Amino acid sequence: MKINLEKVDYRYRGARENALTNITLSLEANKIYGLLGKNGVGKSTMLYLIAGLLKAKQGTISIDGIETQLRRPEILKDVFIVTEEFSLPNVSLSEYIKMNRPFYPNFSTDVLDNCLKAFELNSDMKLGELSLGQKKKVYMSFALATGTKILLFDEPTNGLDITSKSQFRQVVSQSMTEERTIIISTHQVHDIEQLVDHVVILSKKGVLLNMSTEEISQQYVFETRMPNDMDDVIYAEPSLQGNIVMAKRGNNPETNINLEMLFKAINIENQ
Repeated sequence: MKINLEKVDYRYRGARENALTNITLSLEANKIYGLLGKNGVGKSTMLYLIAGLLKAKQGTISIDGIETQLRRPEILKDVFIVTEEFSLPNVSLSEYIKMNRPFYPNFSTDVLDNCLKAFELNSDMKLGELSLGQKKKVYMSFALATGTKILLFDEPTNGLDITSKSQFRQVVSQSMTEERTIIISTHQVHDIEQLVDHVVILSKKGVLLNMSTEEISQQYVFETRMPNDMDDVIYAEPSLQGNIVMAKRGNNPETNINLEMLFKAINIENQ
């Protein structure tokens, strides 16, 4: 399923300025997108618009040509959003599944069981008795098990410990399919560096960057350099070992992407 945003503006009631301005973007299947941006640039708003929970003031948001604001059943059955703030009813997990799985015809009990196992959780549990972190893992496990072609995560690693963040990357990778589009909005960029294959950076001005990780690796390197080797550097920060830099790749070997450096460099360039 293809997601299209065309010249989208959105302003919350009573706000003085738009939460989103002039956003034009196409999001393809078989990709995991990292959605980055400073506080207040509208990352969560964009996810809510895609999910059909909000209606654009200007422009259109569509999935396979159908506007999301129409909330058509054939689209809703293939979209699931994991919001940053959520609540789960005080019922057993089996009751929760019984109540909600009819909305998702591609729901997989096997995927759910595998996710819960990866998160070291039992399937026999009362949701009201879980900690916030455990509830989040159950919520994300259910989301992955829905089998929806579009899966939206808003700050999924907030409140998770180091081990749980690694488990999150594992379950997302294992649940990815060629037909699925996953969008992860986060400030915890290091948590998703090895997971995403496309990066979108938003600002109040619009989309600052829309590039695959392959393209980023082809154009830039992220490494430590000495002060006498800074000619092609785009952005640098001092460290005990030298300067940590983002530079033009040229003939240099490929390096791992440092999303935090990329984010800072793009924002400084567009100030």
